[in-house]
Amino acid sequence: MNIYVVMKRTFDTEEKIVIKNGVIEEGDAKYIINPYDEYAIEEAILLKEKHDGEITVVTVGGEDAEKELRTALAMGADKAFLLNTEDDLEDGDEYTTAKVLAHFFKKNEFDIILAGNVAIDGGSGQVGPRLAELLDISYVTTITKMEIDGQKVTIERDVEGDVEVIETSLPILVTAQQGLNEPRYPSLPGIMKAKKKPLEELELDDLDLDKEDVEAKSKVVEIYLPPKKEAGKVLEGEVQDQVKELVNLLKTDAKVI
Repeated sequence: MNIYVVMKRTFDTEEKIVIKNGVIEEGDAKYIINPYDEYAIEEAILLKEKHDGEITVVTVGGEDAEKELRTALAMGADKAFLLNTEDDLEDGDEYTTAKVLAHFFKKNEFDIILAGNVAIDGGSGQVGPRLAELLDISYVTTITKMEIDGQKVTIERDVEGDVEVIETSLPILVTAQQGLNEPRYPSLPGIMKAKKKPLEELELDDLDLDKEDVEAKSKVVEIYLPPKKEAGKVLEGEVQDQVKELVNLLKTDAKVI
């Protein structure tokens, strides 16, 4: 089975984000594998253990992403590809990423592509569905369970707290939701083996793409931090008086009624 995982490098979830002049200051910020992509990597490993095959991890970005690709290799992936757009593009969006990935996959045979449900930095959840559309294959998002029997695929997906069961067939793209599995930590032997596993770098020319083919379709107008939460207010006195004061505050301060 040819198993692929689409991975993204994102800020550490515990990292403090600093914005200056409308731009995120990366500085010495710590980066990690997007947490939802870790579920995708783990599911790929479980599929390989059950069905055999090869796991390939792919990311779009710059050379800094090699560290996260090596981490994925240490977890259990067999090889990795960095689709380097750093020198060709200043900015990109979900369209850019999906288009670059689509040209990569059109040159490679695959049975299943796994990705995270969303990236914790952008949170759009667009890349997976966009990629599937460009490849003209079926896709299922927010999966919490998956079984493959030959070409048949049975999937359970999260639907706002409920569960939907879908039957489809390979090839397919799926996006992993929290609860699909419990991602493993790279072991010391895995880390040592990862240093010798193949990691290939490709640029737009290698994918038969020009800069104009993948230019962003959207533009970031403004980046800002959410407003600081103000301290709450404790209402005192009789319940009847508290209700009156609460209604007054909702009208005058919060202006929600």
